[in-house]
Amino acid sequence: MATTTLNPAAPAYRSSLYEWLTTTDHKKIGIMYLINSILFFIAGGILALVVRVELSQPGLQIVNEAFYNQAFTMHASFMLFLFVIPILAGFGNYVVPLHLGAPDMAFPRINALSFWLLPLGGALMASGFLATGGAAASGWTEYPPLSGSKFSGAGTDLWIMGLTLIGTSSILGAINFLVTIFKMRAPGMTLFRMPILVWTVLVTSVLILMATPVLTSALIMLFIDRNYGGHFFDPANGGNAVLYQNVFWFYSHPAVYIMILPAMGIISEILPVFSRKPLFGYKAFVFATVAIGALGFSVWAHHMFTTGAVFLPFFSLMTFLIAVPTGVKMFNWIATLWRGQLTFKTPLLYATGFLTMFLIGGINGAFSAAVPVDFAIHDTYWVVAHIHYVLFGGSVFAVFGGIYYWFPKMTGRMLDETLGKVQFVLMFIGFNMTFFPMHQLGLMGMPRRIADYAASAGWSELNLVATIGGFVIAASMLPFLWNVLVSLRSGEIAGDDPWEGNTLEWATSSPPPPYNFDSLPEIRSERPVFDARHGQPAGHTDQTGH
Repeated sequence: MATTTLNPAAPAYRSSLYEWLTTTDHKKIGIMYLINSILFFIAGGILALVVRVELSQPGLQIVNEAFYNQAFTMHASFMLFLFVIPILAGFGNYVVPLHLGAPDMAFPRINALSFWLLPLGGALMASGFLATGGAAASGWTEYPPLSGSKFSGAGTDLWIMGLTLIGTSSILGAINFLVTIFKMRAPGMTLFRMPILVWTVLVTSVLILMATPVLTSALIMLFIDRNYGGHFFDPANGGNAVLYQNVFWFYSHPAVYIMILPAMGIISEILPVFSRKPLFGYKAFVFATVAIGALGFSVWAHHMFTTGAVFLPFFSLMTFLIAVPTGVKMFNWIATLWRGQLTFKTPLLYATGFLTMFLIGGINGAFSAAVPVDFAIHDTYWVVAHIHYVLFGGSVFAVFGGIYYWFPKMTGRMLDETLGKVQFVLMFIGFNMTFFPMHQLGLMGMPRRIADYAASAGWSELNLVATIGGFVIAASMLPFLWNVLVSLRSGEIAGDDPWEGNTLEWATSSPPPPYNFDSLPEIRSERPVFDARHGQPAGHTDQTGH
C-alpha cells in the first residue's frame, strides 16, 4: 500500500523589518508605540522651538503670523494626540499583559490595527503643511468660527480626519485593554491584586470609551459645517458656537486624565521598588483612581467660565472636589517614600521630578477653579504654564521614568546611569526655565497664541528666559538618544530582574519570550515577585494553575 510522507517546506525567510511591521506581539507593538510617539515628540518639540524663538523678543523673528499659528496648533496636536496619549498606551501594551501573567492582549490583530492607525492619522495631520493655506491653525481646540471654512483651509480638514483615525485607534485599544484585564488574568490575580498601573489603564480605558465618541461627533459636525453647508456651530444660521465648546471639552477634560492616570500608574510602580516598601494605601489609591475617572466628566465646563453659558458654582465646586482624590494619591506617594531605603537611580529621579512638578501644576489648576481668578487669567500664559506643569511636569517626566525603568526588560540591556542623570538635570532645569516664567507672564496679562507683542509690555526678559529654557529641554534629548543607541549595542547586560521588582514582568526573561512566561510565581498579593523572592509564599504554578 502506498504511503504519503509529509515533507513540510522550510518556513520562508522573513526579514527582521518584515517581522516588526507585521507583528501582533503586544511587546513589539508596545515598543513601536514608544518609537512612533518619541518621533512625534521630537517633531512637536521642533515646532515649540519655532514658537519660543518667535516670542523671545518683540517683533517677528523668523516666521510670519500665519505659520506661527500653524506651528503652535500642530505643536499641541502632536504633543497631546500623538505623543502623550499614545506613549502611555504603548507602556500599557507592553506591560499590562506581563503584569497580568497573560500571554498577549485579548485581540492581537486589533491591537496591531490600533497602532497602525496612529502613524496614518499623524501623517494626515502633518500633510496639512503641504496643503494650500497650510496646516490647521486655529489652536488644538479648533474653535468655530476660526476653524470654519471662511478662516481656514484644507489643513483643518486633514486635521479632523487625522484626529478621527487617532480616536478610532484609542477606542479599539481601550476595548482590548478592558477585555484583557477582565478575562486574561493569571490564576490568583484578583482585581485587588493587580498592579496600580493596570488599575490606571482600566479606568483610562473606560474614560476613552465614554469620551472619545463625543469628540468624534464634534469633529464630524465641524467637518459637515465646513464642507457640506451644515450650521451646527454657525449662529448666523441658527447654530451655536458654544455647543462645540461643550462637546469638545466633554472629551478633552477627561482626556487630561487619560493623559495623566497611566503616568500616575508608572510612578506607582517605580516608587515602591526604589524605596523598598510597598505602595502606601493600595486600596485608597485604587478608589482615588476610580473617583478621578468618575469626577472627570463633571468638570468640563470650567474651561468655559468666561462664556457666560455655564452654571459657575457647580463647575467651580466640582473642580475643587476633583483635587481631593489627587491629593490622596500625592500623600500616598510621599508616605511610600517616607523612611524608605531610597536608591536614587534614574527612574526614581524622574518619579520625584513628577511629584514636585505635578504638585505645582495641580495647585495652579486649583487657583483656576476660583471663578474670579479664572476670569482674570483666562486665555493668558498662566493657563499655558498650568497645562505644561500637569502634562510635561507630570506625564513626560513619568514617561522618561518608565523608559529607564522598563528599558532593561524590553531590551535585556541597561541604560547608562550617568547619561540618564545628565538628561534628568537638563530636562528639569530647562522645564522650569521655560514654564515657570509663564505664570508671571500670565499675571502680567500676556495673552496666549500671539506671535508678537509691544516692547513696552515688559514681557521681553521673561520670554527670553523661557526660550533659553526651551533649548535646554531640546539639549536634554541628546544624551537620551545617545544613551539609547549606545546601550542597544553595548549596554550592560540587565538580567531578568535588575531592580528587584515586585510585579510579574520581572519573573520572566529580559526580553521576554513571545509567549511571555514559562512559569509564574504564586500570586497572593499585589507583589508576587517580591513574595517569591523572600519566600512568602514558596512554590510556583504554571499558567494553568498547577
